[in-house]
Amino acid sequence: MSKASIQTSASRSARPPRDVRVRVMAIALLCVVLGGAGVHWLGRDGGLPAGGSDAPIDARRDPAAHARAMQRAEFDQRFSQAVMMLHARQYEHALAALHRLVEIAPEVPEVHVNMGFALLGLSRHAAARDFFLGALELRPAQANAYYGLAVTLEALGDRPGALGAMRTFVHLATPDDPWLPKARAALWEWQARSAG
Repeated sequence: MSKASIQTSASRSARPPRDVRVRVMAIALLCVVLGGAGVHWLGRDGGLPAGGSDAPIDARRDPAAHARAMQRAEFDQRFSQAVMMLHARQYEHALAALHRLVEIAPEVPEVHVNMGFALLGLSRHAAARDFFLGALELRPAQANAYYGLAVTLEALGDRPGALGAMRTFVHLATPDDPWLPKARAALWEWQARSAG
């Protein structure tokens, strides 16, 4: 090995490691928000029974209500597992829980969004895109699906699509949305690259 190649290797290893703490914290916050929104949405939607009642349901007297309660309990447990796994960046484990949630409640856009973010974490961008689009079919105003779609499209090399999705996110986001500054920065960066 030549002296020049040793110096090049040394200079590469001298680079500071990427600090991913902010990204991990942002993903964790997003998962918590999505989890809470999903549970709230399910409770008012009627697709699954609303939680909150501690009274046991007699399976013999009302088998349908008992089945819904069991399904709701499984949904809550798996959703919590998926969120914890996303927080821990255990994307494969999150996918296992989310796949079951898609079977239990395919009409819940938050499940599709979380599936998209898990796939994004695994760099499976085409599959992530499909889940973000699925969430938007279920609820066209699902702002966080536009954010995930924008990041995914950018990774797939579709900058015009990424710009459109991120602009939609910025339009739909509330002023206090913690992702709004990052979205605006991404828009600025992508527009600068497109112009240059």
